Amino acid sequence: HYATVYGTKKFYRNMKNAIVTGGTKGIGLAISKMLLQEDFFVTITYAQNGLAAESCRESLNSISENYEIVKADQSSKLEMQAFVNHILTTKKSVDCLVCNAGATLRKSLLETSNEDWEHTMLVNVNSNVYLIRDLYSLIPHSSRIIFIGSLMAIHPHSTSLAYGVTKSALHALAKNLVKSFEDTGTTVNVIAPGFVETEWQKGKSRYIRNSIYGKTAIKRFADVEEIADAVKFCIHNAFLNGSVIEISGGYSYT
Repeated sequence: HYATVYGTKKFYRNMKNAIVTGGTKGIGLAISKMLLQEDFFVTITYAQNGLAAESCRESLNSISENYEIVKADQSSKLEMQAFVNHILTTKKSVDCLVCNAGATLRKSLLETSNEDWEHTMLVNVNSNVYLIRDLYSLIPHSSRIIFIGSLMAIHPHSTSLAYGVTKSALHALAKNLVKSFEDTGTTVNVIAPGFVETEWQKGKSRYIRNSIYGKTAIKRFADVEEIADAVKFCIHNAFLNGSVIEISGGYSYT
């Protein structure tokens, strides 16, 4: 099984390498752009949406040619193994890994099937464990591992049980991985966004949006660039480690 790779013009083997999972749109795309501006060669994954991948390519070309877009669905063990093989054979290091890809599930406990639960756990938690384990040999000292968690791991939501629990597990994973990278200078942190202006939010009615604004001190959703700025902070601050940085605009503070 071989990884499907789009958009690569050349590999820069002397550059620092970053991976952004689920990086072709929304928060992931903003992070990918930021990393290009920080002079990383960026490998960006996506699951299914080829149109978003093409749009991402067009957007990134105006910034830099130092990227590739790879189809790697985190619910597919075969695709993820192909992705790992691709990285092992083409990169000398993984200096920054941003685990952004995620699956949501808006079902209550009684509506959630075994398959629903296992799929959400695989995408949001297990696949990230396997990815870090399998790329461990390429992660040099003083690297950065950053998870995109969620405010729903902190403030539970009744219609997103699987999502909230798996994001909580992701937060715990980051804190536990700190011990795996002890004395290496590599840091592991979590960004936990609240409500962000992404494609996921476009379907929300004005009534629901106003309800969320009413619970948020800043009275708006975050811009994706504000989340990317927090990721940049994690990259540049070498003492930040094992932290969950909540970016919620003051949610529940009204």
